[in-house]
Amino acid sequence: MNKQAAIYAYIGTQTDGSSSEGIYVYRMNPLTGELEYSSTAAAGINPTYLAIHPLKQYLYAANTIEGEGLISSFAIDSLTGRLTFMNSQPSGGSKPVHVLVDGKGTFVLAGNFGDGSVSVLPIQADGSLGAMTDFIRHSGSSVHPTRQQGPRVHSVTLDPAGRYAVAAEYGADQLRVYRLDAERGKLLPAAVPSISVAAGSGPRHAVFHPNERWAYVINELGNTLMSYDYNPVQGIFHLRDTHATLPEGFAEPSFCADVHVHPDGTYVYGSNRGHNSIVIYAVEPETGRLQLVGHEPTLGRAPRSFIIDPTGQYLYAAHQDTDNVVAFSLDRQTGRFRPMGHSIKVPMPVCIKMISI
Repeated sequence: MNKQAAIYAYIGTQTDGSSSEGIYVYRMNPLTGELEYSSTAAAGINPTYLAIHPLKQYLYAANTIEGEGLISSFAIDSLTGRLTFMNSQPSGGSKPVHVLVDGKGTFVLAGNFGDGSVSVLPIQADGSLGAMTDFIRHSGSSVHPTRQQGPRVHSVTLDPAGRYAVAAEYGADQLRVYRLDAERGKLLPAAVPSISVAAGSGPRHAVFHPNERWAYVINELGNTLMSYDYNPVQGIFHLRDTHATLPEGFAEPSFCADVHVHPDGTYVYGSNRGHNSIVIYAVEPETGRLQLVGHEPTLGRAPRSFIIDPTGQYLYAAHQDTDNVVAFSLDRQTGRFRPMGHSIKVPMPVCIKMISI
C-alpha cells in the first residue's frame, strides 16, 4: 500500500521587529485543511520569501537584509518536512525579496528590491548554492515621490517552460524580460526586453496561466491586475486589459501584494492590504478574459501572501500585521471561499509555500 502523501506548509517571516524564530513548518490535514505545527528552522535574518526545488528535496530563502542580502539553502526531510540549513550565498544586491527555482532545478533566480537588481545562483549536486553566475542591476525611476525614486525589483518569475524570466521592476514601472541560458546560468535580453506599465503602478508579482498563453501582473501602488497574452516561443507579452483589485468606491489606503491562478486555471486571485481582501476573477476558458467574481475578506490585516494548496481545495492567507494565517475552503465552481474557523499564529508571515511529499 502506498503511503498517503503529506502536505507541508513553509512560512517565511520577518525576524526584525518581531518574535519570529525563522521559517515555520506546518503539516496540513487534507480532510479538514487544518495546519498542524511541525517544526521551526533558524534561518538567519528575515528569511522572507521562499522557493522549493522541483524535486521537493530543498528549499531556498531570501534573507532580506539592508546592504548585500543572502540566499540560503535548506534540505527538506521527506518524512517530517523538517528543514536543515546547508549554506548561504550573497544575493549580489540589497534586500532580496523574491527567489525562485527553475523547472530543471539547476538555478535559483533572485530579485533584489533595495537596488533593483537580479541575480542567478547555481544549485550544486547536494542542493546547496554556488557563487553567482550572473548579476544585472537595473536603472530608472517613476512618479511616486517616495517609493519609485530608483529601480526596485520586487519579483522574478519564470514562464512554465522555463525559457523566459520576467522581473517586476516596481521602481521604474517596467517589466524586464530575459531569456534564461540554462547551461551557463545567464540572463539574456529577450526579443522585447522591457515593457512599460502605467506610471505609478508599481508592478509587484507576475503569474502565468497553466496553458502558458496568458500571464497576469499585480500592481501594488495602482491596485490593478494586468492581463497579458503571452508568446512562449519569443517571450513576448501583449497587454490585453487592466482590472481594478478594489471595490468601486473604496477610497482608503490599500496596496496589492500577491497573485495566484487556481491550479486548474479557472480563477485568478489577488490580495489587497488595507481593504484586507482577495479579489477573484474568473478566467474565460477560450479567450483568457477576466470576469470579476467579487471580493472575500481574509480575516486579518495586510494579507501579504496567500496560497492555494496542492489539492486545490483550500486557500491560506498570511497576514503580516496581525501575525496569523487563516484557512479557507474553496468552492471550485464559483471561485469563492469561506472561512473554516481555523487559523494559526505566526510572527510577521511574509510568504507561504506548500508541497506534497
